[in-house]
Amino acid sequence: MDFIQELTWRGMIHSIMPGTEEELKKGMATAYLGIDPTADSLHIGHLVGVMMLKHFQRSGHKPLALVGGATGMIGDPSMKSQERKLIDEETLRHNQEAIKKQLAKFLDFDSDAPNAAELVNNYDWMKDYGFLNFIRDIGKHITVNYMMAKDSVKKRLSGESQQGMSFTEFSYQLLQGYDYLYLYRNKNCRLQLGGSDQWGNITTGTELIRRTEGGEAFALTCPLITKADGGKFGKTESGNVWLDRRYTSPYKFYQFWLNVSDADAEKYIKIFTTLTREEVEELVAQQAADPGQRPLQKRLAQEITTMVHSAEDCQAAIEASQILFNPKAAQQLRELPEDLFLDIMDGVPQFSVAREVITNETRLADLLTAPIAAVFPSKGEFRKMVQGGGLSINKEKVTSPDATASESMLLNGKYILVQKGKKNMFLLKINN
Repeated sequence: MDFIQELTWRGMIHSIMPGTEEELKKGMATAYLGIDPTADSLHIGHLVGVMMLKHFQRSGHKPLALVGGATGMIGDPSMKSQERKLIDEETLRHNQEAIKKQLAKFLDFDSDAPNAAELVNNYDWMKDYGFLNFIRDIGKHITVNYMMAKDSVKKRLSGESQQGMSFTEFSYQLLQGYDYLYLYRNKNCRLQLGGSDQWGNITTGTELIRRTEGGEAFALTCPLITKADGGKFGKTESGNVWLDRRYTSPYKFYQFWLNVSDADAEKYIKIFTTLTREEVEELVAQQAADPGQRPLQKRLAQEITTMVHSAEDCQAAIEASQILFNPKAAQQLRELPEDLFLDIMDGVPQFSVAREVITNETRLADLLTAPIAAVFPSKGEFRKMVQGGGLSINKEKVTSPDATASESMLLNGKYILVQKGKKNMFLLKINN
C-alpha cells in the first residue's frame, strides 16, 4: 500500500513537504506523531492522527507514538487562546499507560515485525537536560525572528488574547523541534505527522535537524476535521466524545457516529475506517439510492465502535438503539443493565414518582396525569389513547383504562417506560 496515495484519496493530506513521497519509496521509513497526555483517555479529535499512524504501519513503515510528557507540562500555544494548566509526573505516567492501551487497538506494538510500533515519551529525554545545556546546544540554532514568524506565536501576540504569551509557551516549538532531532538521531525518524495546526512546530524540527546535523527530514499534516454545518467536530452537549467507556459509553459512542449528517458520513468513513476505496464507493452509491436506510452512517458507526471497543459492544449498541422503536422489545428492555438502559433513555422526558404510589396499586389513569406524572393532560385523553391501542408500558400494550400500576412493572427496580403512540416516550423514575 502506498501511504501518500492512501491518504490522498481519503482526504487526509493538508500539507506535505517536498521530497516526502520520494523518501517513503526508498524502503521502510520511521515517522512519529505527538499526542498530548493531559487526560487518561484519547477523544475522537485524536483519531485522525492515530489513523495516520495506522495507515503508515499498514503501508509497511514504522510508527512512533510520542506521548508529550515534557511538552504536556508546558502546553502547546497552537489554536489556544490561553495557557493551559500544568500536570505532574505521576499523572503523566498514568495517562501514558492508559493511552497506550487505547493505541494498541489501532497499532501493532507487540509483534516482532520490523515495523512494530513504539511508544516514546519526551519526558524521558528532557527530564535531565539542563536549561543551560539546552539553550546552548539547541537554542542557538533557531533565531527569535524565525520563531516569531510562526502563526501560533503571531496570533497570540496580535492582541487576540489579553494574556499575551509566556516564555514557557514561546519555548514550546523549540522543545518539539528537539523531539524531532532526538528521534532523528536515536530512532532514524525522518518524518513527523500531525494536524495542520502543527505545521509551524514540525517545520521548526526539520530546520533544527538541517542546522545541527546537515540532515533532511520531512513533514506531513492532515486537515483539521470539521462538520458540514460548521459546528465543532467531536463535541456534544455533554463535551468530548472519549474512547474510554468510563467517559463515553459504547452506546453513546455508537450513537454519535450513527447520527452524523450524510455529508459528514461520506467524509468520515474515509478518514476513520480502513474500508477500501471500492467499499466506500459502494456505500456512497447505496446511500444515494436510498438515503433513508443510511448505510454510510450504519457502517461508519459499526466499524469505528468495533475498533475502539469490541464487536460485542458494537452489537449491544446496535440492539439497544433499536429497542426504543421496536414494539416487540419488552423482554429485551427488562434484560438491559441499568447503565445501558439510562444511556438509551438519555433525552427522554422524565418524571419523578414516589415509591408508595406504585405499591398502593394506583390506577394508571391517576399515575399518568397530574399531580403525579403529567404524561396526559387529562384522564379523558388517557382513556382515548388506551381505547385506540396507543399506550404501552415497558413495550407492552395497555388494554384496559382501569389498569393499575404495580412493583412488577419496574425496570431495574425503579423505572417505568411509558409510550404514547409511536414516538412519544416518557420515563418514570421511582424514588424511595
